[in-house]
Amino acid sequence: MAVAASGINGLILTPLSKADENYHRPTELKAFDDTKAGVKGLIDAGISEIPRIFYRPPEHDHDSDNVSGESQIRIPVIDLEGGERKDIVDRIREASEEFGFFQVINHGIPASVLEEMRDGVRRFHEQDTEVKKQYYTRDITKPFVYNSNFDLYTTATANWRDTFSSVFAPNPPNPQQLPQICRDIMVDYSKRVMEIGKLVLELLSEGLGLSPNYLNNIGCSEGLAFVYHYYPSCPQPEFAIGIPEHSDTDFITVLLQDQIGGLQIRYRNEWVGVAPVDGALVVNIGDLMQLITNDRFKSVKHRVVANEDGPRISVAGIFSNVASPSSKVYGPIKELLSEQNPAMYTQTTIRDFNIQFRSDGLGTSTLEHFKLTRAEADL
Repeated sequence: MAVAASGINGLILTPLSKADENYHRPTELKAFDDTKAGVKGLIDAGISEIPRIFYRPPEHDHDSDNVSGESQIRIPVIDLEGGERKDIVDRIREASEEFGFFQVINHGIPASVLEEMRDGVRRFHEQDTEVKKQYYTRDITKPFVYNSNFDLYTTATANWRDTFSSVFAPNPPNPQQLPQICRDIMVDYSKRVMEIGKLVLELLSEGLGLSPNYLNNIGCSEGLAFVYHYYPSCPQPEFAIGIPEHSDTDFITVLLQDQIGGLQIRYRNEWVGVAPVDGALVVNIGDLMQLITNDRFKSVKHRVVANEDGPRISVAGIFSNVASPSSKVYGPIKELLSEQNPAMYTQTTIRDFNIQFRSDGLGTSTLEHFKLTRAEADL
């Protein structure tokens, strides 16, 4: 049937070149999941061909996409200490309206802390598999969740990455519930990102012509979760994907990436690379922010391509109360609406928004379900 991925509990997965009528996706997904070794386990086993569960459908082929040269379009890099506050606000507003993405430098987190955070992710994922297995779970209510592909059994294509995650606000985990190998830096880094997130939300508020505390006061920084991604080098990157095209469902995301690259955003129907910048953090607008700003700020599609280089490491701080969402209702901000700019979305709770997202799956537009028709918007 297939070439064995030796060394992973006898696991046998079908490589693309060996695919035949004996391939049964549900069986192979479970076999992969049961190893609790993730994609890293496949690499450790010495595979030279990716298993068929990771094969992207032809319509998602990289070669069929229009990828812009990075020299043509640049994602804005904004110095948070560079000039008058009004100028910084204007640049962030323009980037949020045009790209939905920007990078920030001089944000206050020392380079040594950023490096230690990346090293902490690497240490966890590269430790002995038997040690990691104790944390492997698909129970998202646990304080620390490690697995490969949160949507492994529902997505059309398994993604070439392993991930651990934890929620730090509004109810931080007991540090003793986090792995000792990366515990201290996880706690330290979460506090620092919360401060940056609050500052960015202040600047976004001012960019909307609102009081600086507006977005923080309505709960945009109430919740903060982290996902810590590890993308091993891929022997056949042309057939795989790190993360498929999607938009984030939160208010904002604050992302730490390394120098490997691979993050791309869809801009004017082209893929544009978000080139790594030393010491920078990437900030992007999420679906909930686009909803409450009534399409003023854009939540854009983005993806991560697989790469022969690696591992690629990234840490995403997700500003949304995903773990213990309240009954608080969010809709287009009334101060932004007028007869010429009527509400384009219905009101929703974060809970209902996330339920819809889980129902739709990664890569679909959850926002579309909450968009008002023209007739409804005119009422």
